[in-house]
Amino acid sequence: MRAQTAQALAPAPIDAVRLELVKNSIGSIVDEMVLTVVRIAYSSIMKDTMDLSSAFCDCKGRLIAQGLSLPLHLGSIPDAMDAVLAEYGATLSPGDIVVTNDPYQGGMHLPDIFMFKPVFIGTHLLGYGVLVAHHNDMGGRVPGSSAADSTEIFQEGLQIPMLKLYDKGMVNMTLLKIIARNVRVPDVILGDLRAQEAACRIAERGMQELAQRYGVEELERCFDALLDYSERECRRTIAAIPDGAYSYTDFLDDDGIDPDQPVQVTVTLHIAGDALTADLTGSSPQVRGAINSTLSFAKSAIYFAIRSIMDSDAPNNAGFMRPIAVTAPDDCLFNPRRPGAVAARGVSGFRLIDATFGALAQAVPLKPRAAGEGGTTSYSIGGYDAHGKFVLFREAVMGAWGGGFHREGVDGVANPAANISNAPIEMVENTAPIRIERYELVTDSGGPGTWRGGLAIERQLRFLGQRATFQLRSDRRRYPPFGLAAGQPGTSSNNLLEEDGAWRQIATKFTRSLASGQGFRHRTAGGGGYGDPLERDVAAVLFDVRNGKVSIEAAKSAYGVVIRDTPWRVDEAATSEARRALHAVRDMQGVQQ
Repeated sequence: MRAQTAQALAPAPIDAVRLELVKNSIGSIVDEMVLTVVRIAYSSIMKDTMDLSSAFCDCKGRLIAQGLSLPLHLGSIPDAMDAVLAEYGATLSPGDIVVTNDPYQGGMHLPDIFMFKPVFIGTHLLGYGVLVAHHNDMGGRVPGSSAADSTEIFQEGLQIPMLKLYDKGMVNMTLLKIIARNVRVPDVILGDLRAQEAACRIAERGMQELAQRYGVEELERCFDALLDYSERECRRTIAAIPDGAYSYTDFLDDDGIDPDQPVQVTVTLHIAGDALTADLTGSSPQVRGAINSTLSFAKSAIYFAIRSIMDSDAPNNAGFMRPIAVTAPDDCLFNPRRPGAVAARGVSGFRLIDATFGALAQAVPLKPRAAGEGGTTSYSIGGYDAHGKFVLFREAVMGAWGGGFHREGVDGVANPAANISNAPIEMVENTAPIRIERYELVTDSGGPGTWRGGLAIERQLRFLGQRATFQLRSDRRRYPPFGLAAGQPGTSSNNLLEEDGAWRQIATKFTRSLASGQGFRHRTAGGGGYGDPLERDVAAVLFDVRNGKVSIEAAKSAYGVVIRDTPWRVDEAATSEARRALHAVRDMQGVQQ
């Protein structure tokens, strides 16, 4: 009788079709948040590059769904949400909106402003709409607030602790005035904040409509089911990796201060059944430059790498994160102490992803790709146009993906962990006193392999204003992107500055003045190759040569394929001989070693 009573009181299982509908409905809401910002934001970094992310968290602060755009924000939103709950607990009211950009209180770096709006159904707190977006400027010593050569966070700009932007529907004008007074382009920053606010109101409206359709209790049951579903799928993925410890070490060229001191990135993946721990012990101590990464951002890098080898469409939520632990020593590159500078932390996160792929390749070699370009290059130009008006422009230069098993490298796209867009030339030239003189794929830059790495991008610009401060963050010059499974590395990145009619090489990370008419040329790194280049299909090599991606000379030297033109064709006899010769050279080198 008791068993029958308990069975009668137990909630009915959630209908699978209904769960799928709820999942897709929440996904549509958080996607609409991003698209709202894209439509109405002021800055190019939001409208065109789409450097922003959205999410919905439940009343416990658990991430339920993530919207379009940056995967690298995936792990940072839960930590920021925890900081909101620690600060305000259950005291938030309808009409409240909370903001912060503090890297040491749940944030990532100062240009990324997190915004949280509690969603109430009557007096019941259902959850929070969350929108994090990169702003063009937060003040500080360098326009754009992202210089790699800052040495403490106080140089990087305005720090906003966890504060209410709205209190029961009343705007905090004091906070807005402080922000406006401390940034270089207040109209743009305040306009972008309003775009974030509009997106959070979209989340509120959408989730209230969803609660009205399904009921609060049923909706919250669906939240739990979605978390459990993502956890099961993540555990299934981890369980397919053989138990053991897998380590990989990669390097950043420098920290933005000391150009001759490489920065070590080490990750060890401990696999035990269906759980994974990523240990970052062995990575460099906290550095002087601004490439230190908060632990929340390091978590995002690990989450992304694991998510990349999943074959499931489970949503990105807190359930996915349950089987994954990330640890880092105090005062290290990935767990710095205040007031360590963190503005250029993106490059460290990208390198951690590459290192994690390197570790995964030891355990599941067919799953990860070879290293990509090392992270999107970021630059900002702040100065005066020909009419004396201050202009601030920020852009991310796209790059390439590495090759993978039965997967070609991808050319001219953002790093998959960034998932952002390039800025069209017409928009750049219409927005800033800049002329884009070159934007092209670089022949022979993709790492040779059975599946070639993606090609590097070269972008040349010329400043047409009066004077400006130019800041750029790049990497992968000294340590080019690695290949996997006998694939070869991609080519290195490069920066050239025009001075007195000549081009000279400059550092990978810098802040410097830019004169009227001065030119700058940046080349990203090429993606690493996957598999033995001598096993590449000769037809694929011919296709690359005909499309200018590989030269005739590299076809022979790297792939052992001899191409003839007029008409284009593979010389099969010469190719067989060339490949025999390359194998003989390898055998000889192996004997000498």
